[in-house]
Amino acid sequence: MGRVYNFSAGPAVLPEEVLREAADEMMDYQGTGMSVMEMSHRSKAYDEIIKGAEADLRELMGIPDNYKVLFLQGGASQQFAMIPMNLMKNRSADYIITGQWAKKAAQEAEKYGKVNRIASSEDQTFSYIPDCSDLPVSEDADYVYICENNTIYGTKFQTLPDTKGKTLVADVSSCFLSEPIDVAKYGIVYGGVQKNIGPAGVVIVIIREDLITEDVLPGTPTMLTYKTHADAKSLYNTPPAYGIYICGKVFKWLKKMGGLKVMKERNEKKAKLLYDFLDQSKLFKGTVAAKDRSLMNVPFVTGDADLDAKFVKEAKAAGLENLKGHRSVGGMRASIYNAMPYEGVEALVAFMKKFEEENL
Repeated sequence: MGRVYNFSAGPAVLPEEVLREAADEMMDYQGTGMSVMEMSHRSKAYDEIIKGAEADLRELMGIPDNYKVLFLQGGASQQFAMIPMNLMKNRSADYIITGQWAKKAAQEAEKYGKVNRIASSEDQTFSYIPDCSDLPVSEDADYVYICENNTIYGTKFQTLPDTKGKTLVADVSSCFLSEPIDVAKYGIVYGGVQKNIGPAGVVIVIIREDLITEDVLPGTPTMLTYKTHADAKSLYNTPPAYGIYICGKVFKWLKKMGGLKVMKERNEKKAKLLYDFLDQSKLFKGTVAAKDRSLMNVPFVTGDADLDAKFVKEAKAAGLENLKGHRSVGGMRASIYNAMPYEGVEALVAFMKKFEEENL
């Protein structure tokens, strides 16, 4: 069995170059005589790995000096609690609901204070991004929260909301490092790495230093306090060492490819190929408002559940894996992250054309 084209939303495709390097170093990392997954996180070799990963990420994203980079565990979902525990000083926060993950984040935050849902696209099954140019931002809100790219529904904020001076917190799990961003516009930008950067088990939090304080909600566990991890440089406890090592390799691969500007160009080219086909197809239909389309996650349907299932089955047999849509929406979804080659999208579109001819 050769490599398939893996369109999974996460854990997702990684660069083959990175996988080969990791395989070569599996038994002996750079003369240490051991694998990275065996070595002490306090060792000199690992210290170089985690410091190098942070330095490369800072360079890729242009992260300002007054922001900390934290490599944490618990996935993006743990941040749903960690954010209000650390930031909700007034016990109030504003949430923009554009999908299941923002919805879950808001529900979790309600355990710690008042959550104001100041905009939502739930009225149309999260198929668009609401107008966020003049939001009713709450005076006492400690922050405004968004999920910037919605993996399940295939929408993306093309313009950040006007938070009227309030701290912006963004979950970027499924668009992380897919294009340049201005980190200074955010108080916290975070994401699970298993979609676009590395293996499941690591969440990266980029947080402005003034938000890292001892003034957290009463009862906040030590492990859920940003200051704990910032002070210990992500080494308060044993980190997800091997996952961070792979992330570091992906950062180097991204630099080698030309950085985030080049990745955005590559991603736009891949997405255009697929969206252009969907826009003229007589069988398949995209489900997202054109102006809000994600470059990373492309959901589509035939309008017939049985035909959708047939498509997924036949695509799998053709080496096109994990095209079934999320269980909450059905249909199909192609996740075309950084590591998905253009040839993978070409193969998908060619298969879709063939399927359309055979099933119309």
